[in-house]
Amino acid sequence: MPRFAANLSMLYTEHDFLDRFAAAAADGFEAVEYLFPYAWPAAELAARLRAHGMEQVLFNAPPGDWEAGERGLACLPGRSDEFRRGFVERALPYAQALGCRRVHVMAGLVPAGVPREGLRAHYLANLAWAAQTAASDGVEVLIEPINPRDMPGYFLSRQDEAHAIVQEVGAPNLKVQMDLYHCQIVEGDLSSKLRQYLPTGRVGHLQIAGVPQRHEPDLGELNYNWLFGLLDELGWTTPIGCEYRPCAGTREGLGWLRALGQPGRVGRVDREAPQGRLSPEWAAQPSAGPNAKRPLSQRPFVCTLPRKEILVGVRGFEPPASTSRKTSCCSRSPKPKGLVLGKSTA
Repeated sequence: MPRFAANLSMLYTEHDFLDRFAAAAADGFEAVEYLFPYAWPAAELAARLRAHGMEQVLFNAPPGDWEAGERGLACLPGRSDEFRRGFVERALPYAQALGCRRVHVMAGLVPAGVPREGLRAHYLANLAWAAQTAASDGVEVLIEPINPRDMPGYFLSRQDEAHAIVQEVGAPNLKVQMDLYHCQIVEGDLSSKLRQYLPTGRVGHLQIAGVPQRHEPDLGELNYNWLFGLLDELGWTTPIGCEYRPCAGTREGLGWLRALGQPGRVGRVDREAPQGRLSPEWAAQPSAGPNAKRPLSQRPFVCTLPRKEILVGVRGFEPPASTSRKTSCCSRSPKPKGLVLGKSTA
């Protein structure tokens, strides 16, 4: 089963930032990521990691003026010196202090009236420089396609373009940060994309969230239970970033993680978790039940809708003896309309 990293920029926001490390550790997370570390001394962040036995798996290089709406500098003409200073003077020292092997370099927003071809040349030159500069520190430079709905005008939005850039630069430590939330919105067909790109070795990090509202992974149109099984099949072992906005409190929304049998607090199966999440009777028990011998990617998924229980999964599964518990999904999630694939027991 994949391992997971809590994204402390989105999870545990009910706590002050420095207290989020302890909260994540208490829920069983052994790794963290977040947008930017620069508002806190590197020594303080490193002490929090050590105190809770946690691994820092990712953060972003300085993005320019974030509060003013900038979303990276790497593709912007006239900003290369600023980008490179931020990378050398801030990103790499923090990576060394935190023992973090991955730094995400944001491309930036396309300026009005500027041809993309010129921006691409700046982008590739800065990425080649950053990868060469980071190599001696054992740090990977990551680029992430981001969907245009969440970040209109962002330079990079497609997986194929990101992989073409990585191949063109040719640096072994330049890789793609594959956020399945963004990929689903822009392209879909996630299982094929994972099978296509993970074996290349060009994917350096994965992130997840429910689609379309970016809540918990079990809320929305994606069957992450199946995708996690596929990641096992493909041999993915690096902690996956949980970069989502909790629907109603971070800990309250971790039923999806408990159902997967993760270590610590999140490893306990929560039999009171609402349906619409993984059904613990037959998706969470590897040692009992009619589906016990099925690979994780072939266990069924339950979502309860008004007057109708939709069992979505694979053909030929055996439902549990009782599926009488009726609760609803997050109230902020839209009700599915139209055709629902699966077997209705209504």
